Amino acid sequence: MAFDSLTEKLQNVFKNLRSKGRLTEADVKTALREVKMALLEADVSFKVVKQFTKAVQGRAVGQDVMNGLNPGQMVIKIVNEELVSLMGSEMTEIALKPGNEITVIMMAGLQGAGKTTTAAKIAGKLKAKGRQPLLVACDVYRPAAVDQLKLNGEKQGVEVFALGDKIKPVDIAKASVEHAKNTKKNIVIIDTAGRLHIDEDMMQELKDIREAVGVDQTLLVVDAMTGQDAVNVSETFNREIGIDGVVLTKLDGDTRGGAALSIKAISGKPILYVGMGEKLSDLEPFYPERMASRILGMGDVMSLIEKAEASLDEEKAKEMEQKLRKASFGFDDYLESMNQMRNMGGISSVLSMLPGMGGGKMKDIEGMIDEKDLARKEAIVLSMTPKERANPDLLNISRKQRIARGAGVDISEVNRFVKQFDQTRKMMKQMPGMMGGKGGKIGRFRLPF
Repeated sequence: MAFDSLTEKLQNVFKNLRSKGRLTEADVKTALREVKMALLEADVSFKVVKQFTKAVQGRAVGQDVMNGLNPGQMVIKIVNEELVSLMGSEMTEIALKPGNEITVIMMAGLQGAGKTTTAAKIAGKLKAKGRQPLLVACDVYRPAAVDQLKLNGEKQGVEVFALGDKIKPVDIAKASVEHAKNTKKNIVIIDTAGRLHIDEDMMQELKDIREAVGVDQTLLVVDAMTGQDAVNVSETFNREIGIDGVVLTKLDGDTRGGAALSIKAISGKPILYVGMGEKLSDLEPFYPERMASRILGMGDVMSLIEKAEASLDEEKAKEMEQKLRKASFGFDDYLESMNQMRNMGGISSVLSMLPGMGGGKMKDIEGMIDEKDLARKEAIVLSMTPKERANPDLLNISRKQRIARGAGVDISEVNRFVKQFDQTRKMMKQMPGMMGGKGGKIGRFRLPF
């Protein structure tokens, strides 16, 4: 996951600070040298790192901090606040026109950044907020780009306007706005063509579309995996055509994350969304405060709660909670909990948002999660009859043998899983405090064991 290495290094620096009863100016400077190296290794711009460490040192080397009751904690607080400031302080949304006025959004970026998929993801987000989006296929150069947008639009339940690959993108864009007016759409999202590198033809085409249809918002899609190149691309696009915000994709990958920390400071434009996976639902609003919390290993409980609210069926969650309290849940409920976890991005995604799970700890946990084992357990449950899933007490030796054959596993694995399931039911009944209190959102989903 992004920032794991940075998180681990920063946690080690802060651990040393907390161990000191009093801090000297030399202690702070030593710690900030380590912070500086960690940020540079995370591919944060040198200019940004220099400004950041200077700001932290200016606030940390003072009487109130040095002589405070917990100076180490005060320095951590300052680092957190400066990280938030670095990334933009507040969450920024796409500026949309009110009511039925049409907002034209143009997606820009290099080829391979995930622009077409991101256009569909944003359309889905805006549709969920009650807007009426129209996706427009203006990438007439890349093979299958139009078909890709149509497929993604269909999955999101959003209409795609396309005129094939023989019409000029500017003319397609013009026609799409007229179509939006006639079909009462109030958002037009234009998917433009990318190039492998920035070139004059691409920039001119973007300028022509912007002038022809009066683009209201230009969103730049950049790949977090490209590190400082993503920052340079943002700066160049902003200088050449003017951008209103950035969407950072592939932040869930094995990336150092420097782009997220540098883009706002270098380009002056906010990050609006971050892509955290390949599914069309894997797009999150960018909250600087929450991202800073993740980087420092403090978790992101608010995003976790919002994921739970968006992914979990309220009635099913309440029903599951009652069953868990009474230890009356069966294997169908287990399958449901597995589906809920998938909807929220999987176990690793959920765990990564919990406090204290950043850096090396997350790597250790991910190593313990055996996805193949979870798949075998699911196969075991799916090999049961509906009556067996509803009532685990029916499982005798002959039934278990049949289930093992159906799941393609040894009967010992079935026995182990059933025993573990039974133990979990008993534990839940004995420990009501694990149920997450009364109606707590986080308490309404369960990790599959």
